[in-house]
Parts: sequence; C-alpha cells; structure tokens
Amino acid sequence: RWEHAGAPRLETASPRAAQAALEAAIARAPGEIEHGYVRMPSPALPYLTANLEIDGKYQGWVADAQGKLIAPSATPWTEFITRLHINLHLPGSWGLFLVGLTGVALLSSLISGILAHPRIFRDAFHLRLGGSRRLQEADLHNRLGVWALPFHVLVSLTGALLGLTTLIVGVLGLALFQGDVGKVYELFVPAEPKDDPRPAPAIDLVPMFAQVARKAPDGRIDAVYLEHPTEMGGAAMFLVEGANGKLASTDTYIFDRGGRLYFEKQAADNNLGEDILGSIGKLHFGWFGGGIVKIAYALLGFGLTYLAASGVTIWLARRRDKRNPAPGWEKAWAGVVWGQPAALAAAALCAAVGGTQIATGALIAVWGAVSLAALAAAIPLAPARLSRWLASITALALLGTAGAHLALRAGSDPVAWTVDAALLALGLSLSWWTLRKSGASAVPA
Repeated sequence: RWEHAGAPRLETASPRAAQAALEAAIARAPGEIEHGYVRMPSPALPYLTANLEIDGKYQGWVADAQGKLIAPSATPWTEFITRLHINLHLPGSWGLFLVGLTGVALLSSLISGILAHPRIFRDAFHLRLGGSRRLQEADLHNRLGVWALPFHVLVSLTGALLGLTTLIVGVLGLALFQGDVGKVYELFVPAEPKDDPRPAPAIDLVPMFAQVARKAPDGRIDAVYLEHPTEMGGAAMFLVEGANGKLASTDTYIFDRGGRLYFEKQAADNNLGEDILGSIGKLHFGWFGGGIVKIAYALLGFGLTYLAASGVTIWLARRRDKRNPAPGWEKAWAGVVWGQPAALAAAALCAAVGGTQIATGALIAVWGAVSLAALAAAIPLAPARLSRWLASITALALLGTAGAHLALRAGSDPVAWTVDAALLALGLSLSWWTLRKSGASAVPA
C-alpha cells in the first residue's frame, strides 16, 4: 500500500469488474500465459489486481471499480524485503533451507537461554539501570526474553516449519511413500485439471462467482488463481475467507473451464492437522486480528531483534571484562548490527525515489553494496565510531525515504501516511541518539 499510495482503494469489486480486469490483462500479454491470479479487494489490501505468468515471469496491473487497468501492480520494495526474509536472495531452495535452520537455531537459543538462567522468571521485573553497562544490557536482554517469550517461540517455531517444508516433505515421502514426495503433496494440494492446450477465449469467471456466492454466502472471495486461462484445459481456483473466527478459515473451490465445480474443500471440515497447517503462515506473519496485531508484531519484532543483537554484544563485553577481548569480532559485529539498518534504509530510499519502475535487482545491489561497505569500514574504524557513522547514515536514509515518498508518491491512503510518519519518527529518534553519542564521546575523560 505504501508503494501504491495513489491507487484507487476499493472495498469490493463486482464479478464483472474482475472478469474485465482479467480480459484486459490477457489482451496485454505478449507471450504464452501459464498461470495467473485476480486478487479481490480486502481490508488489508483494498485493490483489484490482475496478474499473469508470462514466459516464466509475472506481470500485473491495478484495476479500478469497472475493471479498467490503470497502473502496473509491481511492488519492487515489497518483493525485495519479502525475498530477503524468505530466502535471503539466495538461489533455489538453499536460502529457504538456511532460513529454516536459523529458526531452529533461534528456538534452541531461547530454550537454552531459559535453562541457563534458573532465576529468569523469578527476576522478571528486576532491572539494574544506571549502573554497569554490561549488567544493564544483560537485564534488558533477559527481561525481553521473558516478557515476549510466547511471541519469540511462536515466530521461531513457525519460521522453522515454513523454512524446512522441503525437508519435512522429503522425510514424509521416505517414511510413507518409498521416497515419492509427489504423493505427499497430493495429500494437501488439489489435482491439476486435465491438460488440453487448445487455444480458447479468456476463461469466464462470472458464473463461477455466482456459484461460490451460493456455496459461501457469508465468505469473502480473496483471490482467484488461474491455470492456463486461455486454453481449453483451463481452470480457476477460488479462495474464500470464511467468517468462522478460526485462523485456518480459507475455503477452496475449483472449477473447470465450463464452470463445473470439481473440487471443494471447506475449512469447517478441517481436521486438527489441517487447521494447524493452515494457521502456521498467519501466526508467523501476523495475518490476523487487523492493524492492532500488526503493530504488536512490529514492536515485538523490534524486541526480538534487540534480543538477538544484545546476546552477542553481552558475550563480547564479557570477553573484554575477562581480559580476553575479541577486537576483530567486535568490529565485524558493529558492521553487521548497524550495517544492516543502513543497507535496508538505503534500499528503501531508492525504492521511494524510483517507485514501481525500479527493478528489484537494483534494490538487491544497493543493499549488498552497503552491507559490504559497512563490513569493509569495520577494518580501519573503531566499533563505537563505526556504529555512530552507520547510525547516522541510517537516520539520513530514513528521513530521505519519507521525504521522497511524500514529495513524489504521496496519495490519500492513511496506511502510506502512517508508514511515512513512522519512518520520520525513526529517523529523528536515531538522529537524536547519534548526536547524543557524538557529544558524549567529545567530552574529555
């Protein structure tokens, strides 16, 4: 929404608008269409979009209430940050596997941290502020670990499960189907329609919308996924969010080209395993409960970030106190802890200036270049000075990102304005912190 602040926001879209958007997108397709999807307006994402996979790459457009395409739906910043989170921009499934292992390591760290501090719950509100820097950091680290422990465990466990899906499916295939992982996926994924590559007009979704409305009168159609929409073997899968209050609340209806419903799965009929499987993603990303939950996840995510960073900082401080310092690791850690905010803020600034026209690859290049520069700067600079410099760069980039977005891409969407306000607040807070630290370091001992 921040990237499309000026796009028309819709509460609902008619079936005919969805069909018009699909047909208009197909008319613009320059190659063979394999798959596509029409995303209907929702409270979280109030846009009608039509997206097609053409020659292995997705192209999409935002449509108005009549289904007229008005702008590309590209979201390079969203794509960049999503792929960084899911697979670290590494090729194939290696990045996904590595992220899953990181979730396992984080979960192990949480458990071992509790076991290593037998008084951690008894001292849940014990803070030694204003004294030793190391003791203060240790108390904040331990208290955050206790106060937000359910969130930390939830995010690390679900992240591990999502990241290690391929490994889990492989193990199940070996254990149950003599190594045939395809049979494992058949337990959860509906069968594809019979292949018929003969060309045909765009698949007609309007009568299918009517059938879904009769099947789920209280549901909200979230998206329609299309298989070969311009072939005789085409099919359409409707995902419908139910109003049953459950996390796993998505009903699935699949139609062939002729409008025959050949697959139906309602969330109300889920068994316990299917409910758990359908809840993992929503629990991990905070896709439930509206804006309040997203704000809570953001604050708790900041806390988890501090927990991870302060753990290494405390370990390095203890080594110094025991007269066994690790100056090389201290430099490298300063370059990582403050280099990543600087790299992400620099990429965000480029996204705000370039808009939806900038390539995701360019954002990856900016992020990678700043990350490497921060590590290189750690070689000649002391950790304290490097931290201040990188924090200053981060603050300037955050302020520049908000300013560029407000000047170039401001729309009427309150969510976009909220994001810009948050960026300004973070930039100003970080500027105040760096000035305060610079002033303190300039005072002679």
